[in-house]
Amino acid sequence: MKNYMDLTGKIALITGASSGIGAATAVVFADLGAKVAIGYHGNQAGAQKVREEIEKAGGKAIAIRADVRKSAEIHTLIETVTKQLGPIDVLVNNAGSLVERQRILEVTEERWNDIVALNLTSAVLCSQAVAGSMIERKSGAIINVVSIAGRNGGGPGAGAYATAKGGLITFTKSLAKELAPHGVRVNAVSPGVIATPFHEVFSTPEMIRTFVAGIPMGRTGTSPECATAIAFLASNAASYISGETIEVNGGQLML
Repeated sequence: MKNYMDLTGKIALITGASSGIGAATAVVFADLGAKVAIGYHGNQAGAQKVREEIEKAGGKAIAIRADVRKSAEIHTLIETVTKQLGPIDVLVNNAGSLVERQRILEVTEERWNDIVALNLTSAVLCSQAVAGSMIERKSGAIINVVSIAGRNGGGPGAGAYATAKGGLITFTKSLAKELAPHGVRVNAVSPGVIATPFHEVFSTPEMIRTFVAGIPMGRTGTSPECATAIAFLASNAASYISGETIEVNGGQLML
């Protein structure tokens, strides 16, 4: 039986892959046959755990530290992946964080810029770093991990994060138009309330209960449920899809 989501032979770089959705995506990609580069910043132990899980299952993975807010470190990251695994076929821009909940009267210019750099500018810079090679080979897929916050403005104190994610949704469309003639597809996955360390840090149990009350499926999502949507967009099963944002939110937001 043919596997329409087969990623055998593909080289994939996933940023922010030491935990949560990024980690699950690395595992799913490897399970589908891809060689995976696990990008991480502070959580080295988590990244190594993901790498070991993939290798134990017979897959190929490497873990590389980089601060994707800095273009110099991004270029070193891309060069390392290319040298150790080969030219990147799939880029998943997953690195991001709410960082801190701050309302408009609290947020500082420095904090605003940092959140935008982490959640939006990093994806732009990473995409720029791989685009040339993809254009030359007339093949490639870029998947941006956005957020339901980019559609609805997010929860209390999430203005900077929501704005950055909304910008990333728009950037996805812009880049898709630019790269489609070169055989490169660009799409996004927009998670809703997913049971990850993100909400363990930034959302109280009461907030989670309130969120779930507004979800038709009556539960939070899981990282693998997001990862398989990302894998679909990376695969030939999505060969005629570009510029789209897939909502993975249990029906919480329907567009």
